[in-house]
Amino acid sequence: LDGFPLTANGKLDRKALPAPDKSAVVSRAYEAPQGEIEEALAEIWQDLLGLAQIGRHDHFFEMGGHSLMAVQLVSRLRQVLDVEV
Repeated sequence: LDGFPLTANGKLDRKALPAPDKSAVVSRAYEAPQGEIEEALAEIWQDLLGLAQIGRHDHFFEMGGHSLMAVQLVSRLRQVLDVEV
């Protein structure tokens, strides 16, 4: 990216930014989630991040998550696991 796209007001035009290249994520050896809770977490992450596979050593923000998505994550954790986060 040579420069950041700007709106007419001079602010960052987030909609004009290219989508993140998911292949640029740090690669780790895949290790499947273990246990009921890890499997539930992985399923939630997969749904939110739009990924087919989440390993137990993957990091939410490295995989494309952001602060607004983290709020959705907390809400889903409360629903699915019936826990307060």
